[in-house]
Amino acid sequence: MSHSRFSAIAAIAIPMILSNITIPLLGLVDTAVIGHLDHSYYLAGVALGSMMITLVFWLCGFLRMSTTGLTAQASGANDRSELQRIGFNSALLALILGFILLALQAPILRLGLSLAGGSELVQFYAAEYFSTRIWGAPAALLNFVLLGWLLGMQNARAPMLLLILTNSCNIGLDVLFVVGFDWKVQGAALATVIADYLGLLLGLYLCRQQFLNRFKQLPSFSECWQGFSRKHLSGLFSLNRDIFLRSLSLQLCFAFITFQGSLLGDNIVAANAVLLNFLMFVSFALDGLAYAVEALAGKAKGKQDRGLFVDVIKQCLWLALMAGLMFSLMFGVFGEHLVALLTDIPEIRVTAALYLHWMIVLPLVAVWCFILDGVFIATSEGRIMRNSMLLASFGGFFPLWWLFQGWGNHALWLALCGFMALRGLSLAWVYKRALSQQRWFKAA
Repeated sequence: MSHSRFSAIAAIAIPMILSNITIPLLGLVDTAVIGHLDHSYYLAGVALGSMMITLVFWLCGFLRMSTTGLTAQASGANDRSELQRIGFNSALLALILGFILLALQAPILRLGLSLAGGSELVQFYAAEYFSTRIWGAPAALLNFVLLGWLLGMQNARAPMLLLILTNSCNIGLDVLFVVGFDWKVQGAALATVIADYLGLLLGLYLCRQQFLNRFKQLPSFSECWQGFSRKHLSGLFSLNRDIFLRSLSLQLCFAFITFQGSLLGDNIVAANAVLLNFLMFVSFALDGLAYAVEALAGKAKGKQDRGLFVDVIKQCLWLALMAGLMFSLMFGVFGEHLVALLTDIPEIRVTAALYLHWMIVLPLVAVWCFILDGVFIATSEGRIMRNSMLLASFGGFFPLWWLFQGWGNHALWLALCGFMALRGLSLAWVYKRALSQQRWFKAA
């Protein structure tokens, strides 16, 4: 592994891993704060409400992914007008989608609750959480774009600052509102909304400084608006459509775990919420490496440097494998202690312990798809990501659950393992084929 390329990966991956883990850390704090209240229905309600919000917001995760890939390629080509066009168009799309979500919040909530099931109290607190969190939609979606643009510019320090400060603020407000003011579920949701808008202000400032540092002068509004044309938007919408469908398939699987768990009982859905927070922790940490792939491989593609492109991906795959082994070992040795940190309700602890072995297996199965997702974001190949996710969801997750549903909650975790494995295998096959066909690079 060459020192210079490892340094380039580390310069992006380490800050992004450190900042990314504040996102699931926030979920862990939410779970710990709510999990230490008197009854499991508080935690189950937050789990359902949070899953509905996550489903809605992360369906719009294409805003971050497409912005990162396209910005990295434009940065590699040193195309100033394309960089400002991508940022402006993506931000405008995020704002429109944010206000659409606010307008449709009532039917979205009704649909989510009708699918979720659960006891009356669980549904009540899920609705309370969702109805508060949804007001952060415009800021949350704009933050996706700002984060993606900064990453595409190979600036890892600014996203690190943005995520750490935003999520630290969120955690502090979470403890204040829930523990200090006893606002319970609504307090946890309100803390996140406030943090989203504070993060938006900081993100706008950081993007402004990044553009000034690179080009010494900010674009005028008329310059940005000139890029808002059908010609320039068609590629963005096409890429976003494919990544949206990919995100929809992903979130359907996670939503199904939560909703199906609620049918198995409040303790099951609460225990699954604890374990899924662990999985989110692993996912966001590995995403730090995936972000390095997106930024560096995207820049390599813009420069038409095939050697750098392949080397970055190989190195990140090895680093991801080592990280996966570390997480598996951590859950194997300390799993029950970690559960105890999040809840002192005996029934949830006992239930979670029954399924902890899945958390030992999942990191090793899932590492590959995170890095390979980064490859296809870097190359703006949303269609491949979409097809892989559809195959993993409807050829892996749901058939496995249906075949083994007699296993109860174990069937859900088995299905998730099969889903992750099929994602990684399908993306690896397409990646090797694309390289052999010189798909992304001009022949020498």
